[in-house]
Amino acid sequence: MSDLELVEQIGAANHGLAIVSVVRSDGSIHSSLVNAGVLDHPVSGARVVGCVLSGAARKLAYVRRSGRASLAFQNGWQWVSVEGPVEIAGPDDTAVVAADAVPELLRVVFRAAGGTHDDWEEYDRVMAADRRTAVLVTPERVLTNR
Repeated sequence: MSDLELVEQIGAANHGLAIVSVVRSDGSIHSSLVNAGVLDHPVSGARVVGCVLSGAARKLAYVRRSGRASLAFQNGWQWVSVEGPVEIAGPDDTAVVAADAVPELLRVVFRAAGGTHDDWEEYDRVMAADRRTAVLVTPERVLTNR
């Protein structure tokens, strides 16, 4: 089993819940709970771990500044963490994908985290209103107790 297959397995077992940790400007760590999952990078096709953050979230500002993040997934006593550089795709960050491709990328990340929706147009509207942004972590290091 590959490292990212383990991330998918443990992530799915706990509804895609993960703790994302980023470094604040003072060097301290900011951690919070998000939904995350493994997906294909929208340009390179490489496997990455993604989450969606609110455009107003402080953690998004920290991710932009540091350019790195760590995501830890757990189910029972099993855990796996992924850390590495990030790419950001959202209404204010169009270097990865064009602005018109952001809604579909947000859907892909949401589905990778186990999400489903009955009305994708409403989903897109809410994501746009919240200036939601996809954060894609390229796994440089994967750690686990397994």
